[in-house]
Amino acid sequence: MSGTSEQTEHIVASDEYHSDPLVADTVIRLAAEFGGRVPRRVVASTVVAARRDLEGQVAPEAVAEMLHRLAHHRLDRRPRWADR
Repeated sequence: MSGTSEQTEHIVASDEYHSDPLVADTVIRLAAEFGGRVPRRVVASTVVAARRDLEGQVAPEAVAEMLHRLAHHRLDRRPRWADR
């Protein structure tokens, strides 16, 4: 991915992070849980991607729990060297 594409994706993810309370809450909880192992920007982009993937796929009342579970799963499965 080019630097410009990464910057654009970061801006879009940042906008979604600030405008969606479910995303913001999930980022806060997962950033605390993965603190020191995964940078907060990676947590945020992972949560935003998971939120996009869940859109229209689960019942609205289940989105918060499924968002946390999916993002947690993806973060937990990241290779340890991925953020170095």
